[in-house]
Amino acid sequence: MPRSDRVREYSWNQSEENSLVGSIVQEEGHIYSLAATNDLVFTGSDNNHIRVWKNLNEFSEFKSNSGLVKAIVICREDNNNKVFTGHQDGKIRVWKTSHKNPRVYTRAGSLPALKDVLKKSVKPSNYVEVRRRRTALWIKHSDAVSCLSLVEDQGLLYSASWDRTVKVWRIHDLKCLESIKAHDDAVNSVVAAGSGEGLVFTGSADGTVKVWKREVRGKRTAHSLVQTLLKQESAVTALVTSHVAVYSGSSDGAVNYWEMGEKKVLKHCGVFKKHRLAVLCLAAAGELVFSGAADKKICVWRREGRVHSCVSVLTGHTGPVKCLAVAEPSGGEGEDGGDGRLIVYSGSLDKSVKVWRVPCHHM
Repeated sequence: MPRSDRVREYSWNQSEENSLVGSIVQEEGHIYSLAATNDLVFTGSDNNHIRVWKNLNEFSEFKSNSGLVKAIVICREDNNNKVFTGHQDGKIRVWKTSHKNPRVYTRAGSLPALKDVLKKSVKPSNYVEVRRRRTALWIKHSDAVSCLSLVEDQGLLYSASWDRTVKVWRIHDLKCLESIKAHDDAVNSVVAAGSGEGLVFTGSADGTVKVWKREVRGKRTAHSLVQTLLKQESAVTALVTSHVAVYSGSSDGAVNYWEMGEKKVLKHCGVFKKHRLAVLCLAAAGELVFSGAADKKICVWRREGRVHSCVSVLTGHTGPVKCLAVAEPSGGEGEDGGDGRLIVYSGSLDKSVKVWRVPCHHM
């Protein structure tokens, strides 16, 4: 059950047009991941807890034994939320809400499922080398899960890992359909584009951004590398797609972006930089792009044509900004729905989640 005594700070400011409007500081656990859906916000931390917040009040919580919660995605299913969490130990946990009580979340499974692990383990060909003189089943991540991405209309979940692979999962039965040897170093980000092109983007500590094309072959998927967008010395730490572009954040503080050109080939259109330290997370909505960084700041970029201008810098965190999410106001308490403003959530290693109100058409 929710315990409000874990919240040290709570504030809500309705008077400011474009600034911090709410803040939660936890007694324990740095914030490594968050996801927003409808009027709920999910946060994951290094104390193994996933907490659910509603109007900045703790609504629910549940705990995994898989260590630090590095990624959270929400799948809306039959008016209920199915929650996927990626962990430091390489496991992906699946959680569902109770039909009787929406505050109660129970574990509904793990990826891969135990029955699939047992079935695959009897066949030697299902083992692959993951490190020198060490093998593991191809359906299992052998290192931390760094990122998750959903393609709900296809019923697919993508997981990226420090084991250099990206795995593709079928949501309805939790089966691993494919393991992609994606990079030469840890994969830090994976984003499956929402368009019908079937494109998947991966970014890695090896300094590359790659584009993969998805094909569905019967009950299986097959991904082929179609383009390498970036090769650099700095690690690629974050990716996001908007309706017109793909953005990557790097450990040198830069954000590169690409647009689709002729013959469906992505073309590099520029780079913008304001952060002094590594970009750790990106989010996009409409003509706005948000970058959170190790310098404790969030930059708000407005796109006009191919020019990106930093129109605001959101400050207030006292630690690196690790994760971002953007949501349309629902019109609930403290949120003026329909007034042309976005709600931006930021999670930090200062143990806080902050809520910002940003105009959609920022001047």
